Amino acid sequence: MKRIVLFLITNLAVMLVLSASMSILGVGRYMSAQGLDLTQLLIFSCLVGFTGSFISLLMSKWMAKQSVNARVIDPNAPANAEEAWLVDTVHQLADRAGIGRPEVAIYDGEPNAFATGAFKNDALVAVSTGLLRGMTEEEVMAVLGHEVAHIANGDMVTLTLIQGVVNTFVIFLARVAGYFVDRVLLRNERDSVGIGYYVAVFVFELIFGVLASIIVAWFSRQREYRADAGSAQLLGSRQPMIHALARLGGMEPGALPKNFEAAGISGGGAVSAMFASHPPIPARIQALQNAQSV
Repeated sequence: MKRIVLFLITNLAVMLVLSASMSILGVGRYMSAQGLDLTQLLIFSCLVGFTGSFISLLMSKWMAKQSVNARVIDPNAPANAEEAWLVDTVHQLADRAGIGRPEVAIYDGEPNAFATGAFKNDALVAVSTGLLRGMTEEEVMAVLGHEVAHIANGDMVTLTLIQGVVNTFVIFLARVAGYFVDRVLLRNERDSVGIGYYVAVFVFELIFGVLASIIVAWFSRQREYRADAGSAQLLGSRQPMIHALARLGGMEPGALPKNFEAAGISGGGAVSAMFASHPPIPARIQALQNAQSV
């Protein structure tokens, strides 16, 4: 229920910002008696395509904490030695990476960890109790290095920009294709578009959306390889990350909400490898073993 409420809040925020932006910019009227105004349609597509992605990014820390009931550790008053070690380790890794010290949180759940946040110097690293209990201290440190590397690489912003770009093309191309179906295939000669246009737009958005998700998933998998290598750089050795991945391969990873699943150390299942946000564990281990440095 909490995740449903958060989803509704996010979408309400998106709709409010979209409505205000369209009113201010005077866009959204891309259809006229003369046909499609491609310039207006492109502006509309960019606005819709990027708004949701950036609002989700800006709200990501708050949503992440609420979604998994994460408890942020007070760096000045950790509850126990484990929390003190966790905060100290993340802060040391952040200092090595040259970024601001992120908030550190713990949440109850199966093995997983994630990093999120809109800014490198104001991020969040969260670790599940299942991961802390199931891994050695060195392996946990490697996972933390992986998440800090995500932040240092600017992966959250990069993926948001990629998502915004593909969203823009999906919206734009679906409406161009829908207009073609309405005017050329269905031979609608009225000033306004017919029901065929709306049906076609819906169908093409589904088709193009599936193709777009393959592109986003590919970029997400490349981020994981980079973050694995980043962890090895921060720790000065590839072995801790290799051991952590091997350990993770024998665990049942904890599920994360879809809006920041790609930020986890391990992704959820996918219908096909093309749609997976994370590469297979053996491929990640092989990539680290084949690395020329560290």
